[in-house]
Amino acid sequence: MTEEQLRDLPRYRESPVFSEEERTVIELAVEMSETPVEIPPELLDKLRRRLDEAQLVELAAAIAWENYRARFNRVFGVRPLGFSEGAYCLLPEMSKEGNSK
Repeated sequence: MTEEQLRDLPRYRESPVFSEEERTVIELAVEMSETPVEIPPELLDKLRRRLDEAQLVELAAAIAWENYRARFNRVFGVRPLGFSEGAYCLLPEMSKEGNSK
């Protein structure tokens, strides 16, 4: 994600910095973070038009893992320690060859 996308993440639905595909992926993450998890069939249809089955499995697994970690941390009272105070760290963008730019 770019710095601009990170800033606009709370407004991903209307932000011009996200593609339609990115909005759809974020929507899946939002839906998978709800309790109970109920993925609308229309959302799955949109995802299946853009992703093959292996990609969808990998995406859902990554989202599920992050939800697991967040919920696990709550059990043990793991909270932010204030190092970033709402800031975020950007990872280097990767080139097509997989090297950081």
